[in-house]
Amino acid sequence: MKANLYREKTVEELRGEEKSLRQQILRIRFQSAAGNVENPVKVRTIRHDLARILTILREKKDQKTPSA
Repeated sequence: MKANLYREKTVEELRGEEKSLRQQILRIRFQSAAGNVENPVKVRTIRHDLARILTILREKKDQKTPSA
């Protein structure tokens, strides 16, 4: 998903999305260990989306806190 679509979401929605992506990564890792992963490249795209979400959460946190 594009970063601008994530920016439109609330912090609670982003946290839910983060949790979902982490679960997907874990599920794919278990499939990989069992030797029956259907799309190993999907881990890369999920990790990129997770990084985008974490970056946007950090941006939103920085906007709320006053700078010294």
